Amino acid sequence: MSRLARFLLGGLVLGSAALAFGQHSHESGSRDARIAVAFPAELKQYTLSNMRDHLHALAQIQGYLAVHDFDRAADVAEFQLGMSSLSLHGAHEVAKYMPKGMQDAGTAMHRSASQFAVAAKEASVDHDVPRALGALNKVTQACVGCHAGYRLE
Repeated sequence: MSRLARFLLGGLVLGSAALAFGQHSHESGSRDARIAVAFPAELKQYTLSNMRDHLHALAQIQGYLAVHDFDRAADVAEFQLGMSSLSLHGAHEVAKYMPKGMQDAGTAMHRSASQFAVAAKEASVDHDVPRALGALNKVTQACVGCHAGYRLE
């Protein structure tokens, strides 16, 4: 698959997810019912930047999966999203400002990214793509769940 096709596929998947999330969050009307979480201004910007990096990593993973490069998808997942990435993102510093539910959602995302990395590595051998995609869905669902429940102030 060409680089352009991978880019378009990744954009289509992320665009569909954003549309679905937007429709879900507008169902409750114009009032934002998510729990507001107060972060120091500098840390808020840092955290939002990390979340954009997470989205970029998900797009990279999808691109690698589209061309059956499971090993590279696994590496991106583990080292940019998984448990191996916690120090990279300053997770310990950020976590102290999060309510427990938000911390739990973040931990679930990082753990599921590491679990996806294992499933993707295995898919490079056993070609069980549905299992790898199911594991990736758990990563995305952790992100969606956190964003649906919390907002940074």
